[in-house]
Amino acid sequence: MKHFTHSFTHTKLASAVTFALMSLHATSPVYAQQADEQEVEVINVKGVRGALVSAANIKRDSDGVVDAITAQDIGKFPDTNLAESLQRITGVSIDRSNNEGNQVTVRGFGPSFNLVTLNNRQMPTSSTLLEDGIDRSFNFREIAAESVSGVEVYKTGKANISSGGIGSTINIKTAKPFDYDGFKAVATVKGVVDTSVEVGDSVTPEISGMVSQQFADGKVGVLLSLSHAERDSRKERVGTPGWVPERGSNVDKSGIDTSLNPSRTHWAPLAISVDTHDNQRERQNGQLVLQFAPIDTLVATLDYTLSRFEETSNINRTSFWFDGDTGGDADANGTVTNPFRNDDELNFWSYHNYFNTDNDSIGLNLEYQATENLSFNFDYHDSTSHSQPDGRNSETITNLKNPRVNDTNGDGVADRGGVDVSIVTDPNGRPDIFFDAADLPGQDPYARENIQFDLFQTRGYEIENNIKQAQLHGQWVNAYSGALSQINFGLANTDYTIDTYAKRTIAFVPLDISSLDIQFNSSNGFGKDIGGNSNFFPLLSNYSAQDALQLVKDQGFYFQEDPIYNGVNEETLALYVSFDFETEFNQMPIKFTAGLRWEDTDVTSVSLQRGIKALNYVNTAGRFGEVFTDEPTNISLEGSYTRLLPNMDFNIEFTDDLVGRVSYSTTLSRPDLSSLFPSTTIDARPDGPYNASIGNPGLLPLESKNIDLSLEWYYDNGSYASVGFFKKYVENFIGITTREGTMPDVNGNPLTDPSINPRPGCPDEVVGGNPACFSTSDDPQITFLISSPDNLNDAEVDGWELNLQHMFGESGFGTVANMTFVDGNVKYDVYDVESTFALTGLSDSANLIAFYEKDGFQARIAYNWRDDFLLALYQPQRQGEPTFVEAYGQWDINVSYDINENVSVFIEGLNITEETTRRHGRFADQLISAEQFGARYNIGVSAQF
Repeated sequence: MKHFTHSFTHTKLASAVTFALMSLHATSPVYAQQADEQEVEVINVKGVRGALVSAANIKRDSDGVVDAITAQDIGKFPDTNLAESLQRITGVSIDRSNNEGNQVTVRGFGPSFNLVTLNNRQMPTSSTLLEDGIDRSFNFREIAAESVSGVEVYKTGKANISSGGIGSTINIKTAKPFDYDGFKAVATVKGVVDTSVEVGDSVTPEISGMVSQQFADGKVGVLLSLSHAERDSRKERVGTPGWVPERGSNVDKSGIDTSLNPSRTHWAPLAISVDTHDNQRERQNGQLVLQFAPIDTLVATLDYTLSRFEETSNINRTSFWFDGDTGGDADANGTVTNPFRNDDELNFWSYHNYFNTDNDSIGLNLEYQATENLSFNFDYHDSTSHSQPDGRNSETITNLKNPRVNDTNGDGVADRGGVDVSIVTDPNGRPDIFFDAADLPGQDPYARENIQFDLFQTRGYEIENNIKQAQLHGQWVNAYSGALSQINFGLANTDYTIDTYAKRTIAFVPLDISSLDIQFNSSNGFGKDIGGNSNFFPLLSNYSAQDALQLVKDQGFYFQEDPIYNGVNEETLALYVSFDFETEFNQMPIKFTAGLRWEDTDVTSVSLQRGIKALNYVNTAGRFGEVFTDEPTNISLEGSYTRLLPNMDFNIEFTDDLVGRVSYSTTLSRPDLSSLFPSTTIDARPDGPYNASIGNPGLLPLESKNIDLSLEWYYDNGSYASVGFFKKYVENFIGITTREGTMPDVNGNPLTDPSINPRPGCPDEVVGGNPACFSTSDDPQITFLISSPDNLNDAEVDGWELNLQHMFGESGFGTVANMTFVDGNVKYDVYDVESTFALTGLSDSANLIAFYEKDGFQARIAYNWRDDFLLALYQPQRQGEPTFVEAYGQWDINVSYDINENVSVFIEGLNITEETTRRHGRFADQLISAEQFGARYNIGVSAQF
């Protein structure tokens, strides 16, 4: 790329243009060829120390508060997972799935409050789990870290950056051929050793590579990067799908402390479950980038990026459900700590989960230097994320159970029979399960003659999220004296569309399972880190949900309900302008930026859903079935809003080493998509709970006014200490409200309960439903607990960020230590049973990293800690009840050695102390899940040319 160098390298304007283009949504060859030596290192850093020095330089030179991570070398990011690298940044913490980072929280604002861009382009995302809902959060598991050259975290709003992130905007940068001089190639091969594996391969491959070349005297460049990764793993879990208020008719409430719980509400578990999860995951990433510079003032970049993510999970679950007459004693908070239920059955669940997501993005970028003072950058991309693109069900679920027999043990409960279960938990919430099977033949709930088929279920989302975005950025640079250094301006149009198909079929069928391979294995050795086998069922079930579903098909009982369609289209037009000033005050350099972004958004929300004619009384323990109309009804609603988003950044260099910052900005985050759908969902069971949820297409975006103060001391190359304070005033905060009320059928009449005064022959599990068991207007009306999102009260969040990065001279040793304290008036009130207004993800966090790098040897040990936080305003099978994640800390290591200039070997260890995770409901003794994982290690070799 000699043309740019010859034209601009020796001019002051060249440096200004380079800096401008960096801030204009593109990494250009101007930057790679024209920057000074320090700037070139930002692209071509090597080693831990070089990456940290580069990140420190980005932080120091930025307007506003920006943190960054750069690759240690070509194809070598600090961690194997992007989220796990991001958690090293002050103020950034992560959520984990299967003990692997997948989503990020910034300054207490959870995944859906942070915008993720790829090379400054807004990226789509899709998920297939029904229980997760549909939000805008990006899953970092889908991108290989080896393909990333850097990540920038913008914590303050900027006029030229797309809106959508109250917590931050996270920009992922990938390499381009003009970033390098001539031919470059790198390849990495590693084996992933997962110590938890019991089904699958304990060693799986990860392969990645990149090749870049320039042609025609640097006027043409081509870069291709590819990666393939596999991982097998196991998770062992004990927990419950939810805690239900006022569940159970035999609960002793005398122990409730009314000063804590004035309503004397008690909570009992839906069930107790013990699970084994055997997982297999494959991920492919690829990017092809073509660059063409026909003249010195024009660079065209055409790129195509893809990812393919596929995960299969086979789950076996042994559980016991506590139905309406649950008994036990409530503690001071209202938790039933020793629930019991007489004469029910054990349940033996099997799940086959298949999750498949295809991401594709094609983009065109044009950089044009119109005059010495004026440059333009045009960028367009069409990007799609598609979950379950082949239409397959993402979740297949089958359940076996013990038979119902007449009462024989004299407890007075007629026509139930089966197993008696009681649970006692210790102060840490670990359950001890006591049960007997006096009513079953042979008193053995695991005997083959005491097992029968119960139900099958298929469910999941198919989601297609498409974003078409066009952006035009312009910059005028003042080549003369004066405080005004440059003006940035531009416009953008973003067309955001999401189409969702929710699939759910559930049926109780009389299946012959005599040919089904069912095994019951000893629980000895299960959950050694979460309580041990003495606390759980003596035997755990093991069979294939796919085999059971095949029997359902073979015996003619299989069917699928029509999917429910929901869709949202958002079209946003944005205009922006910003002015940059540079001057001095008392010989102290000052930089000041003032910007304004105007956005106009039109929203159309659509649902296509069959109306409910009645509820079907299918089973005494399972949920009511819905009796639908034959034809769906189309519901379409529209909305719009316009926002002005100002920002101001003020930087002053008190000395050569001491930098102060003051920033103000207004940012917004748009509502989660599933909350906008106008459709309704019913989940009702005999004796309760009776739950319903309704979307709210009229939701407004959250708007936050942000103040940032920062003092940074850069006392040596790569070494600095900083302290920052932030305050966020959030309006239109979205929470879940619950109310009691009736839900209408398709004719507008309240739904009724067919189980209160059942008709002869009901309940009936006959396929297709028994009309005698359908609800009628003569049955009692159901009072539902109705959940709905709403724009609730304003909120305030504030916090402190402390950071120290120190290099111990030329010794090779260095350390990074940081901590974030976050607080606000948006914490969840566990004793308030009426409203769930709270901010998910709010928590303190800390990092401690020590490293050594010298003579080709690199070693790093990192500890990451996150305090307890509110994960969600729902539980797996209970809306309106919270899920908290308890405090968690993890140790990771990384060691590598450069055999020569081209080849290095390495070993990486993640969660080397095999930490476990725990989630609970309102109180610590309301266990949701305790999960055990193993450590995993990556051993490999990397070569570059």
